Amino acid sequence: MRKLVAGMLATAMALTACGNSGKSGTVRSQKAAVPAKSLPPKSEGSTGATDDVDGYLPEGRDITPADGQYSAIRNLNGPLLKALRKADKDAKRVNISFQVTSGWRSKKHQQSLLDDAIHKYGTLEKARAFVNTPEQSAHVSGKAVDIGPTDADDWLIQHGADYGLCQVYANEMWHFELRTTPGGTCPAQLTDAAG
Repeated sequence: MRKLVAGMLATAMALTACGNSGKSGTVRSQKAAVPAKSLPPKSEGSTGATDDVDGYLPEGRDITPADGQYSAIRNLNGPLLKALRKADKDAKRVNISFQVTSGWRSKKHQQSLLDDAIHKYGTLEKARAFVNTPEQSAHVSGKAVDIGPTDADDWLIQHGADYGLCQVYANEMWHFELRTTPGGTCPAQLTDAAG
């Protein structure tokens, strides 16, 4: 597990060196100097928009699973949100706090993230390793949530199955979906968003 986390952090730092602005839906690198507190990308669009209608979250604010005033939280699938809030409550007992960096997204928002990734990586095929299409993204259906910081991700990777929450992609330790029944076993991770 430590090798996997170390590899993901190395990838995050490499992407940072390549000029990642945090807008492509890949790696949030503004806190890369302190890997233990690194966060997945905030869900801001190519213009840095913060319009709540499409599921954007404001910069500079820690958003928790309880912050239902944001469409990114409010529009999450009910069972996912319930499981996430229960896990968050239990994690707080051991001083782990969840931050939602992205949740539900409109198709428009998802397309903007994909367009940014295509611009960054040069082709749709390469971009798809990090950002799904609006038609395939579990964020658009409200069935996926991105959580940070790293200690919260680690806690969810270890305990998430107790709530039905599973890390889906090996290259995105922050992306969780309901993939099992509470107490069940998470399915094998996909390599990346392209599958």
